[in-house]
Amino acid sequence: MAELPKAEWTTRADLAALVAALGEGTVRWVGGAVRDTLLGEAVHDIDAATTLPPETVIERLKNADIRVVPTGIDHGTVTAVLDGGPVEVTTLRKDVSTDGRRATVEFASEWRDDAARRDFTINALYADPETLEIHDYFGGMADLAMRRVRFIGSARARIQEDHLRILRYYRFQARFGAELDAEAEDACAELAETLMGLSRERVGWELLNLLGLRDPSPTLARMQARGVLPVVLPEAGAREIEHMEIMIETEQMYGVPPNAVRRLAALLPPVPSIAETVAARLRLSRAQRERLVCAAGRNPMDGRDAHSLAYELGTDCAIDRIVMLGGDPTAVSGWEVPNFPLKGGQIVSRGVTAGPEVARILREVERRWISEGFPSETRVQQLLEEELTGR
Repeated sequence: MAELPKAEWTTRADLAALVAALGEGTVRWVGGAVRDTLLGEAVHDIDAATTLPPETVIERLKNADIRVVPTGIDHGTVTAVLDGGPVEVTTLRKDVSTDGRRATVEFASEWRDDAARRDFTINALYADPETLEIHDYFGGMADLAMRRVRFIGSARARIQEDHLRILRYYRFQARFGAELDAEAEDACAELAETLMGLSRERVGWELLNLLGLRDPSPTLARMQARGVLPVVLPEAGAREIEHMEIMIETEQMYGVPPNAVRRLAALLPPVPSIAETVAARLRLSRAQRERLVCAAGRNPMDGRDAHSLAYELGTDCAIDRIVMLGGDPTAVSGWEVPNFPLKGGQIVSRGVTAGPEVARILREVERRWISEGFPSETRVQQLLEEELTGR
């Protein structure tokens, strides 16, 4: 009998209270927390499956003074708000019908039925919260040992149930996989065009999660070769993937943490208008769009003065541009961008009439301040004096 190794999260008192409130034998940990604990990786989110209907889950948790939020009650999911972090508790389910974008489900009573509707064998591992016994219905433990990402049942059938599983497959393969599953690879290629029917938000979310992994380059190259990447990101060809691969080597050389938007920018031509189009298509947030467009404006001169670049564009964009050029960004990593210590009112107080001349003097003093490496306010006043006397 396989058991889940003891980890810090498995001994949490608030989780024990949750289990006690729901009742012995009614709940098991499932999915990522079980998988990542078996791999010795950090666990960030904890999900539970239960034989109880959601209304009973809510009632029992409230009776135990555990706050509960009906986050997805129509699909059997409620969230228990615990001191150590929220836990999603979902009633066992089985699919009634699917159309590739959404599924109609009904509640189930058998654990195996719930496992059968999940995507990959390594995500269908359940652990008893009291004994830590692992329940594995489809060979997930063996696949985990082989570092193999395998669909439950027919890969083609599972993708037809939810087309987003194509991108999920590649994301999980990039994170966990070593041995490729030929059936999965062929099914993803065959059904790649179905991704066009999905919401842009779902596609963008999965793509960014893939790009944020340690090194997604080999996976993206395979997606491009098999015709999957052109469906969701036609701007990225073999040359762009190679560019991103080189950039990732630079990131690792200088200890720059992965950033999904930076990697996305590396996959695009250095044309801000194209970045705008991609950001709109993938429904990126405003902050993500601004960073993507800024990175897309890169040029070979960016690496000449890192501090000036960071002052002009912000630290994040400066790092993005420098790394994409293969340069060392450590000069601006953690650098606090200074504030220009001169205001228009100070110039007016020196007898200059408010208007275009004030703006011109400000620009000129700021230009010299930047070129001298951001000297002190005393030097700024000297530069102002020089500019005023030279008028």
